[in-house]
Amino acid sequence: MTIDRDALLEGLAEAAIAAGAAIMAVYDSDFAVTIKSDESPVTAADAAGEAVILEALASLAPDVPVVAEEEVSAGRIPDTDGHFFLVDPLDGTKEFVSRNGDFTVNIALIEGHSPSLGVVYTPVERRLFVGDVRRAIAWSAIVDEQGAIGARQPLRIRTAPVDGLAAVASRSHNSPATEAYLDQFDVATRVSRGSSLKLCMVACGEADLYPRLAPTMEWDIAAGDAVLRAAGGSLNAPDGTAMRYGKPRFFNVGFVAAGDVVTTPIIAFLEGPE
Repeated sequence: MTIDRDALLEGLAEAAIAAGAAIMAVYDSDFAVTIKSDESPVTAADAAGEAVILEALASLAPDVPVVAEEEVSAGRIPDTDGHFFLVDPLDGTKEFVSRNGDFTVNIALIEGHSPSLGVVYTPVERRLFVGDVRRAIAWSAIVDEQGAIGARQPLRIRTAPVDGLAAVASRSHNSPATEAYLDQFDVATRVSRGSSLKLCMVACGEADLYPRLAPTMEWDIAAGDAVLRAAGGSLNAPDGTAMRYGKPRFFNVGFVAAGDVVTTPIIAFLEGPE
């Protein structure tokens, strides 16, 4: 697929920021919460953000299939051949509902079953994370109240500290299995955050290790994975190989993300079968 990567990345960033504005309009209102068939919460913000992104992608790359969370929930799943967009308009709906700010907008381009471009945006903090894996370029920026992207700061994983690692874990899904996995490493500090922010923390050197020993969907992690890989990190499947996308049901049984850390496979620690 031949694309102008710079133009597409700029368009994806603008789409994420616009989706974030639509999400914040709901966040600042007295919104309702409903429960989907998979028992996950959903609000009007999920649909509002996804609509903005789908419209943008239809203009930016009309020939590329889009796998988006709410579209999939509605049974609208396009055929893909390993080249497609993965969209999670609001990762961290539980955090959104509890109003703690730890939710993100996520857009990723998958090429050859691997993340190629990724944009993660935090509407509350107005922080943007961008990654181009092929060119190993990653950066972050603060977005102003008018939606303009500020100074771009390069992202790079940090060298593993000699006085112990910083591990980040899920705010909503930490577990004894996660603790058992982390016990293999010299971990000095542990921080809990929500959504794909955890992957971005590793990418920008605020953490070194993030194991997830419970299921996720591909759209939950693809954009953050792109940012992390572009910054020099890794995100591995349970068997220790690099995560691939376009799997059956777009389902992940678990993963481990890392900066400058040699990780071990998580397969023996997984909490349950597929």
